[in-house]
Amino acid sequence: MALLEKKVALVYGAGGPVGGAVARAFAREGAKVFLSGRSFESLDPVADRIRAAGGTAETDRVDALDEQAVDLYVDAVAERAGRIDISFNLISYGDVQAPLMEISAEDFLRPVATATRTHFLTTRAAARHMIPRGTGVILAFGGSGPHTLPELGGFKVALDALEGQRRQWASELGRHGIRFVTLKTGGVPETIPEGFPGRTEMVAGLERASLLKWTATLADVGHVAAFVASDRARTMTAATVNISCGAIMDY
Repeated sequence: MALLEKKVALVYGAGGPVGGAVARAFAREGAKVFLSGRSFESLDPVADRIRAAGGTAETDRVDALDEQAVDLYVDAVAERAGRIDISFNLISYGDVQAPLMEISAEDFLRPVATATRTHFLTTRAAARHMIPRGTGVILAFGGSGPHTLPELGGFKVALDALEGQRRQWASELGRHGIRFVTLKTGGVPETIPEGFPGRTEMVAGLERASLLKWTATLADVGHVAAFVASDRARTMTAATVNISCGAIMDY
């Protein structure tokens, strides 16, 4: 049996590279996936690829920062599918990565506010349907660590805040059988568009930081996300899963 057979999975930000990879992995492992984002233009190719491979996918345009929109969307999916098993939020945070002395307060605070708001809203909406069933998995992407790099603006602070929220949610939802786990990669070269200024140097930097001879791929992220979302990982919660190839060390 596939890892996620008969599971129902929500994937926010599914039109992005990481979101698309995770959605495809979920579908490949048997889940019925509901893909959301701000544009059907980015979502439809992901859904088409899933269906072409024999999977099941539906798309909806959802602003994951809008409280009412998130609640209505999750309620509608639960009514159509009969349950919510997995919620994975991969929306971008709109961060400006530059020296702190050179950015505005608004640019610094935006990723922090975006990360905390969207994960709060999507987690709460899913948990309302998971609690009565006594099971469910919340996943987030971009787990943090004790160290940072210069010129990241508010991005690293946003990841730190997300980790705090993971611990809080896990401590409150655990008694209902609901797990919360974040994944951290240290960077995925495939997410940097070809022709992007400085791409070669950025990829080289990611490769140098790895303790292995490779960096995480989008396929790696999808494989690990599917495993963590499955019942085989049922003992994992309040945790960060490190797939950075050693670029980020745990302690």
